[in-house]
Order: sequence, then C-alpha cells, then structure tokens
Amino acid sequence: MKKRGKKKKGKIITKKKSNKKIKKIIKKGLEKLKKKIRNPSGINNFDKFIEGGFKQDSVNLVVGSSGSGKTILATQFLMEGLKKKENVLYITFEEKKDGFYRNMGRFGWDLQKYESKKKFFFLEYTPEKVRTMLEEGGGSIEAIVIKHKIKRLVIDSFTSFALLFENELLRREAAIALFSMIRKWQCTSLLTLEDEDITMRDSLSASIEFEADSIILLYFLRDKKTRKRYIEVLKMRGTKHSTAIHGFEIGEKGIKVQDRVLIDKIKK
Repeated sequence: MKKRGKKKKGKIITKKKSNKKIKKIIKKGLEKLKKKIRNPSGINNFDKFIEGGFKQDSVNLVVGSSGSGKTILATQFLMEGLKKKENVLYITFEEKKDGFYRNMGRFGWDLQKYESKKKFFFLEYTPEKVRTMLEEGGGSIEAIVIKHKIKRLVIDSFTSFALLFENELLRREAAIALFSMIRKWQCTSLLTLEDEDITMRDSLSASIEFEADSIILLYFLRDKKTRKRYIEVLKMRGTKHSTAIHGFEIGEKGIKVQDRVLIDKIKK
C-alpha cells in the first residue's frame, strides 16, 4: 500500500517526514528563543547595560577586592529570582548563616522567610566537599538543584575552591568540570572571586576567565580621603554590553549603578 503525501518539486513528502521536519523547526526555534531569554539581575539601573540581564543558564563571574560588594550583588541577584517565584540556592565557603541573614536583612531581604517557604536554600560547604562533588558527579548539591528545581545559583566564593589546586593546569581542569556541571543543571549562576588587584588583568586566572560566560569587575578605590565603588562588564558572551566603567552605591535597598562614566578613576 502506497503512503500518501504531498508532492513538492517532483518528490513525495510522507506525513512522517513532514512531522519530523516540523519538530526540527520547532526545536531550532526554541533553542534560538532560549539564547535570547534574559534573567534580570535585580541590580538597580544595571540591566540596561547588558541587554536586559544575564543570559539564561549562563555561568557568570563577579570579581572584586574585599569590601567591593560582591556578596551583596550576588544576593540581590537571588532576591530578584525570589520575587519572580523562582527557587534559588546560595552556596558559601565562608559565611555563617546567622551572620549572613542578619547582614542581608539590613537591605530588607528576609531570607529566613523564604527559607521557611522552601524557596531559598542556604548551603554552607567546604571547598574540599565541592572537589568531592565533582569526583562523584554531582553529590548533594545536584540533588538539591534537581529536587527543588533551582533556577538561580550563587557560589560565594570561588576563590577558596581555586586555592585547592597547585597550578594553573589543575585549576583549569577543575574550572571546566565545575562550570560544565553547573550548565548541566540549567540554572543561571553567579560565582564570586576575590582579587585584591583587579586593575591588573594578569591577576585574573586565565582558566576561570575563559570558562565564564561573563565577567563583572567591582572596584573599591581610594579617592582622596574616602573609597568609592565602580563596576565594569569585562566580557559577556552574545551580548552588546557597556564597555564603560560606572560608579555604584550601596544603599538601603542594595546596589544602584550610576549612569555617568568614570573611566579616569580606574586609569590612575
């Protein structure tokens, strides 16, 4: 029995082939749409400089010296997810829960409330446990991500983990393994990295810099008798981002980025 189909340029297209073609077009369209989807950062006045937010499922690095605002920026990013009814996970190697909740509460962020609703998850981990997690292929972190459908993830900070490895080759292998695992979880993530002299490009680890989808630099520089904060988007894949350096302030509701460009402050 002959299969019926539509003739096109002398060929017969069966219904089965037609369905496959439609599915392929739909899949391609969804992949293209996914690339365009942006997750708002939650950082006041920042998203207009990065085409609306971080790319969905991207791994982003926030680099800065002590006191530059890395943890506040990362938590503000998680708070934006909570406002959008997303489940979020904060992994720390250094912070204690009580102190962290108290410090973030100063911005009006009631993380304990979200934790009780099983929307916010706080995980105090050691760098060694993360290395074990990579060896095991996911471990308890992956179990939390999958079970609770985590959409936003913060690791604060990546510095402690990177120090476990003796040389650049081992750090690169670890970074590739960790970043690949995070991408497999399909959540948008921020990893903080402490660097006391980010005005010198050589101070950034080449392996980490290459693997990250974006790198956000935070500066905390002396200006006469006071220190001031600045932010720069060093890179962001697939994004026409600002190449300027902007000032920012930490206020009652977190970080707010300024419009005016302050490049000269960094060059000095």
